[in-house]
Amino acid sequence: MADKPKSGELLGVPYNFERPSVRRLLSSYWQPGEGMLVEKPFGIGYTLNLANWRSWIVLGLAGVLLWNEQGGDADDEDAEDDEPVEVVVD
Repeated sequence: MADKPKSGELLGVPYNFERPSVRRLLSSYWQPGEGMLVEKPFGIGYTLNLANWRSWIVLGLAGVLLWNEQGGDADDEDAEDDEPVEVVVD
């Protein structure tokens, strides 16, 4: 029986199922000469290149959105009254 390839590309999306080493993990997330997205060290698809400044903007924006979603502002408590609202339709 032929061995299946553990890394390659399928429909333009890279995959890699080889056992990752610590060195390969660290070097895949920090590639100064590459763009914002680089191939994942394990799995299917792409990941952020932390050596690119655009990746830090994406991470910061995701952090702000997560903070806002979890209720970062305490001033919004007045708007979240759970009392029923009466709506009059003519």
